[in-house]
Amino acid sequence: MPLPVVAIIGRPNVGKSTIVNRLAQVQDAIVYDEPGVTRDRTYKRSYWGDREFLVVDTGGLVFDDDSEFLPHIREQAMAALTEASAAIFVVDGQQGVTTSDEEIAAWLRQQSVPVLLAVNKCESVEQGYTQAAEFWSLGLGEPIPVSGIHGNGTGDLLDQVIEFLPPVSEVEETDEIRVAIVGRPNVGKSSLLNAFVGENRAIVSPISGTTRDAIDMVVEREGQTYRLIDTAGIRKKKNVEYGPEFFGINRAFKAIARADVALLVIDALDGVTEQDQKLAGRVTDEGRGCVLVINKWDAIEKDSQTIYDYEREVRARLHYLDWAETIFISALTGQRVEKILDLVNTSAEQNKRRISTAVINEVLEDAARWHTPPTTRGGRQGKIYYGTQVSTAPPTIVLFVNDPELFGDSYRRYIERQFRESLGFTGTPIRLLWRGKKVRDMERSVNRATKV
Repeated sequence: MPLPVVAIIGRPNVGKSTIVNRLAQVQDAIVYDEPGVTRDRTYKRSYWGDREFLVVDTGGLVFDDDSEFLPHIREQAMAALTEASAAIFVVDGQQGVTTSDEEIAAWLRQQSVPVLLAVNKCESVEQGYTQAAEFWSLGLGEPIPVSGIHGNGTGDLLDQVIEFLPPVSEVEETDEIRVAIVGRPNVGKSSLLNAFVGENRAIVSPISGTTRDAIDMVVEREGQTYRLIDTAGIRKKKNVEYGPEFFGINRAFKAIARADVALLVIDALDGVTEQDQKLAGRVTDEGRGCVLVINKWDAIEKDSQTIYDYEREVRARLHYLDWAETIFISALTGQRVEKILDLVNTSAEQNKRRISTAVINEVLEDAARWHTPPTTRGGRQGKIYYGTQVSTAPPTIVLFVNDPELFGDSYRRYIERQFRESLGFTGTPIRLLWRGKKVRDMERSVNRATKV
């Protein structure tokens, strides 16, 4: 069965996206500036205890204005509620109850989905309950003070959320590998799709569409089925007009979200552009496996060192994709196209890989032995108590520590590097979630984590 959905609802600027990122335990390394992200529904995988679910971010709701995108936002919010097992209504604890909050609350009371009321921006634990008390007037039950920025109260919120989620069960697995072909316009995405089809000669179910739609084609190779998703080229926001292209780009982003592996196609003549970097960030943020496909390699003048120099340049520009494998091809001539699916197989397998808790802690022990956690000037030293994998796609590992703030970026990168050197994870991002726990609370948190 598919993962249950939790919808995040609220008026503009109450911190919905911050709450989503907090619940999904992700921090976007890249700030996106593309159309439709805040207007459409965006999904992020989350977990709490032994439950996995999808958190859906929606645009800010406004009922008394039908200008521009606002009717579309309301439609998307309604669609999110229709598929949700529960909803979280986010309000601003610093601003207090507004007329818009009252309108949204009245609308939510008419819906069949259970609603939890999260009072955001309660950064002070002491004052949080005082700020939240005002929102009893909305008639949606107990207001829960939270801070999307600091994480205060989110555990209490999630404790209540999972009461409305269906019982734990196995998500249906499929042998089909979904592959999104993404990139800027005119880098050769459709040519690559045609090269796959021509190479394999085994189209199972072509699905019709326009050049602005995401187009699926199913091909088979050596007993493995692949669903290839061609997408519209993604351009900078300033170059995109509202209309068919606008929605085509949204569908491209959705194609990334529903894929197992993304083929990020880069024009060898243009090199890595700013838009390629943003696409790479999108793939990473969605937790998808990735293969870097350098197309039009036949058009490059080269000697024995060219490919090595070019790859170093690509790695420098896309340093946060250093785990992705790179292949140089020509979709026009078919050069090396057949080798792409071998890399896809590896990426998809690693993206869904699970590691036992015992092995994870062996890696952590070795890492701490070679490089002890940092110590502050005041003598406080970071301690890693325990690690366990809680989900896949991407592999996500929770590290229980005495205080996450004691572990700087350099040591966090070191731990990730040790996982990769010891365990591989080629072709997939991995997520390390650093959670501060008091010693007496640690065992309770571990027991609630997903068992492996």
